[in-house]
Amino acid sequence: MLKGLFTALITPFNHDGSIDLGAYKALVELQMEQGVDGLVPVGTTGESPTLSSSEKDLLIKTAVELSAGKIPVIAGAGSNSTKSAIEATIKARDLGAQMTLQVVPYYNKPSEEGMYRHFTSIADQTELPMVLYNVPGRSSVNMPVGLILRLATHPMIVAVKEASGNMSQILELLRNRPSDFSILSGDDALTLPMIAGGGQGVISVASNMFPKKMAELTHLLLDGNISDARSIHQFLYPFFVNQFIETNPVPIKTYMAAHG
Repeated sequence: MLKGLFTALITPFNHDGSIDLGAYKALVELQMEQGVDGLVPVGTTGESPTLSSSEKDLLIKTAVELSAGKIPVIAGAGSNSTKSAIEATIKARDLGAQMTLQVVPYYNKPSEEGMYRHFTSIADQTELPMVLYNVPGRSSVNMPVGLILRLATHPMIVAVKEASGNMSQILELLRNRPSDFSILSGDDALTLPMIAGGGQGVISVASNMFPKKMAELTHLLLDGNISDARSIHQFLYPFFVNQFIETNPVPIKTYMAAHG
């Protein structure tokens, strides 16, 4: 069962547009040193929609090699094309990723049944554990609670990254989730209320910059120490807000560049 802090890794670039592999390796190593529980390369924060297939492969392969099986790698493999998502998932599996992150198909505006068939087709044809990603602000379609719970019965669908921002929906999901299905916050600012409400962790943008603080926050919450966790949450909250003053990942990358 997934539990803890998982960093949605940024993708560093050189001025010529090529991937800065040295900076990426340093970032992965820092995350591991500071106590994160998993790595999420080539997700939205990693700019997956604008990366080439070879660039995605390089980032996943590097994360897998550096993590060396100590923490899981959850590779972004989602697409609005079911066929493309299946191909990307098979590639991620072959590169050694332990799981994939699968976003709701964007632009297409699929129906509830369409989303169900999309995700189960990927799960059935790849046999690699999957984390669903509900982010209606990006995909324009929300996954209702009933659909997520229906998908949670599939043995290869093990968690959801919930970034709808709808706490009523999230609390309903937490109340009815199967005991072996993880609900992960997809919004740093909601990490405290989500875990306090019964969630299992967070896929974090802020932990690119503050891995130790985010690990402390997450682990305190999971241990039930709300008081100490609240202090860290209040300290980090201005950053949580400011990292979305422009489209993600522009603010987090700007902040990291300014701080070396």
